[in-house]
Amino acid sequence: MTHIKVIIPAYNEQDSIANVIQDIPKTVTEVIVVNNNSTDNTVKNAQHAGATVLTEVNKGYGYACLKGMDYIAQQDDKPDIIVFLDGDYSDYPEELTKLVAPILDDNIDFVIGSRVKRLREGGSMTPQQVFGNWLATFLMRLFFGAKFTDLGPFRAIKYTKLVALNMGDKTYGWTVEMQLKALKQKLSYTEIPVRYKQRIGVSKVSGTVKGTIFAGFKILGWIFKYSFKK
Repeated sequence: MTHIKVIIPAYNEQDSIANVIQDIPKTVTEVIVVNNNSTDNTVKNAQHAGATVLTEVNKGYGYACLKGMDYIAQQDDKPDIIVFLDGDYSDYPEELTKLVAPILDDNIDFVIGSRVKRLREGGSMTPQQVFGNWLATFLMRLFFGAKFTDLGPFRAIKYTKLVALNMGDKTYGWTVEMQLKALKQKLSYTEIPVRYKQRIGVSKVSGTVKGTIFAGFKILGWIFKYSFKK
C-alpha cells in the first residue's frame, strides 16, 4: 500500500480547514496541518476534523512547510509521497487521487496541479496572480526549457526526491524554489489540470499589495539566482 501524507500550512483558516481535511481521500495515511500563528479556531477545527496539528511560530509559508517536513523526518515509517495543499478550500482535495496517479502509474517524481483557465472559477485568481504565474513560468521556460505552466500550491512529490531538494525558502518563494530545484536535479515532472474555486476568506498573499509585491520579488529572485548559478 502506498504511504501518502499531506502537509497543509494554515494561518487563520477556521472557516475552511475542516472542509479541506474532510474532502481528502481516505487513502491518505496522515493529514498534517501546520498552524502558522493563527489567532482564530484553526487549530481546534483541524483537530476535530482528524488532522495532526503542529505549530510553527515563525510566520511564513515556507516555514510551515518545513515544519511539516521536519515532523515527518522524525518518524520511523517514512511516506512514499508528500502532497502539499492549501488550507483555504480553493483547491478540490478529492483531486489528490489524480494528482498522485502519475507517480504511482508512471513513476514520475513530481506533479503540479495546474490551475488551467477552463477549470478555474471566475475571480478565483487575481489578475496579479495570473500574470505572476505567466511571467514565472515563461522565465523558467526561457532559462531552463521548463514545461511548467503554473506555480500551483497543490502538488505531489516522492518523499525521497523532496528530501534531496534540500528546500530552504521560508516564505513566498517555496513553490518556485521546489520547481527550480526539481529542474536542476533533473526530476521527472508533469502537470495535471485541476479545478480551482474562490477561496474562503482573504488571501494572505494576493489579498494585499504588500504580499503581492513581496511574493513577486521572491519568485523572480529565485529564478534569476538559479539562472546564473553554475
